[in-house]
Amino acid sequence: MNSKYIIVILGEPYSTFSEIIGKYFKRKKKHKRKILLVGNINLLKKQLKKLKHSFSINQIRNLNQVKSNVVNMIDVEFNYKLSFDKISSKSSSYIEECFYKSLNLIKNKSNNFIIINGPISKKSFLKKKYLGIKEYLATKTKSKNEVMLIYNKNLSVVPLTTHIPIKLVANNISKKRIFNAVFKISKFYREVLNKEAKIAVLGLNPHCETTLNFSEEEKIIVPSLKFLKKKGINIQGPFSADTFFLDKNIKKYNLVIGMYHDQVLTPIKTLYNFEAINITVGLPFIRISPDHGPNSEMVGKNTSDPSSFFYAMKFAEKIS
Repeated sequence: MNSKYIIVILGEPYSTFSEIIGKYFKRKKKHKRKILLVGNINLLKKQLKKLKHSFSINQIRNLNQVKSNVVNMIDVEFNYKLSFDKISSKSSSYIEECFYKSLNLIKNKSNNFIIINGPISKKSFLKKKYLGIKEYLATKTKSKNEVMLIYNKNLSVVPLTTHIPIKLVANNISKKRIFNAVFKISKFYREVLNKEAKIAVLGLNPHCETTLNFSEEEKIIVPSLKFLKKKGINIQGPFSADTFFLDKNIKKYNLVIGMYHDQVLTPIKTLYNFEAINITVGLPFIRISPDHGPNSEMVGKNTSDPSSFFYAMKFAEKIS
């Protein structure tokens, strides 16, 4: 991959993201790739001025006008009254237009782009139509079977199921879903990260045991792992989730696949705090999101931790 551009979609206009990118671009003046922001320029400038994190912006209309080592930006219309306001569905059409303009830019040349989107309120933007931004982008790009990867250079995690209620998890675990996740992530590690995925798989039930007649471990997970091992995949499990994340265990692996969202996201965020990023694998381009939400209660206070965005940018500039 030769990704020449990093597109940063500003996302929710009333989040802490303007503060976070302000802190980043105020400090970082040189960039290995061309940077392109997509959002409302006037609102961003007003927010940055209030936060005292201003940086110069080169407004452009098309990719031919993009310059190196400056922050380029495509303007997206947004009618606002206040520099900072409460999050609401009023910004939904604006966010939709940001995604539309970004996806239109990279049409037929997606390999040249990495997209980083700012935090977005799922409740106000997705309106229960999509499980998450991952699924939203999959629909917009006509992609299938995309996978969520929460990445840290030492240990990463993949939730087999994502934003669904706990009571639906068991019925959504299948051999097909396990195969898809393992093959896609293994390819990503090999071709993008240039290293082998050393995979541990967690069970669903406490201690990988159940008193019920049907055991997901026995019927689905164990047979899946046997098949994958025969295909040459470096994979072990199932492991009991309650003790797996102890130091002596996680040192043996660089990737953990769990059966549901909080089973793996809780420990990874406990271990690495904001030094983890959300990557969608399986889209026509690499999509990255800092691993935090809009943080509406902190908007305008200049107290947000920008670490996850710094980590996202570092990752985007480093990958091959």
